[in-house]
Amino acid sequence: MEYIRFGNTGMKVSRICLGTMTYGKPTDRWQWALKEKESIPFIKKALELGINFFDTADIYSYGASEEIVGKSLKEFAKRDELVIATKVFNPMSQDPNDQGLSRKHIMASIDASLKRLQTDYVDLYQIHRWDYDTPIEETLEALHDIVKAGKARYIGASSMFAWQFAKALYTSDLHGWTRFVSMQPHYNLIYREEEREMIPLCRDQKIAVIPWSPLARGLLTGPRTKERTETHRAQTDQYSRMMYTSDDDFEIVKRVTEIASKRGLPNAQVAMAWLLSKQFITAPIVGASKPGHLEDAVAAINVRLSDEEIKKLEELYTPHPILGHS
Repeated sequence: MEYIRFGNTGMKVSRICLGTMTYGKPTDRWQWALKEKESIPFIKKALELGINFFDTADIYSYGASEEIVGKSLKEFAKRDELVIATKVFNPMSQDPNDQGLSRKHIMASIDASLKRLQTDYVDLYQIHRWDYDTPIEETLEALHDIVKAGKARYIGASSMFAWQFAKALYTSDLHGWTRFVSMQPHYNLIYREEEREMIPLCRDQKIAVIPWSPLARGLLTGPRTKERTETHRAQTDQYSRMMYTSDDDFEIVKRVTEIASKRGLPNAQVAMAWLLSKQFITAPIVGASKPGHLEDAVAAINVRLSDEEIKKLEELYTPHPILGHS
């Protein structure tokens, strides 16, 4: 395993982050989620492969993911050797105050997440989305207070517009509050809109970039076509169906398959190697629900694509509408 500096901080993380949205319990929203007994082997395997970076969120299976992650990591690893990240924003109940980025919700949510994770602190506390109903000053001061209270080491953000992220960074600097150190954008071979504004901003501000959906929710792994899906998740994940639908998307998948075949590699390794070839990428957030998923992600660290291969992978890209901000 390789380890890399986390943005402009001194913290080191593995080049692959295990995303744990898959682990929790099946619900109407997450019909494909794995239960605890099925989830634990993947977390254990991640640790065996040298992964020290784990990403979850309170909304994943409404807290069940955090509970499984917390229980597993406590059993199999030393807390100080781990980098644990979670998120806040999404509605956790019908209570109008149990959502968003108000001071009230953030303060309650960090305590609830820590309890489920069975830890005194998280290494990275992230806002899951931008809250249009709460002044950014209120959100940032609350996050600053959480860091000063020792409940989080760093704070990060996820999908939003670059102007919003720039406003947040400026506001933190203006008030002397804790600054966001990471951005978790939607970014992969099929969706590259973040290259226009967000990624240049992150490079300029030395922000860690930890993309979600690096394999386009499995589409880049190859077996699916526009007319045919093979996995339970592909058949039931409505969010995915809204994001990857154009003919161009599937042409890129064919190009990945072509290069992977010539290399004698799985599609997943080629698609991940493309991401890791970008100097601005810190650690892709990888989900794993089947044997081999984690092994392919880790193996991609040592796959070096040629300039010609990268050109072939990128040349079919066409602009997309903004996807993943909601």
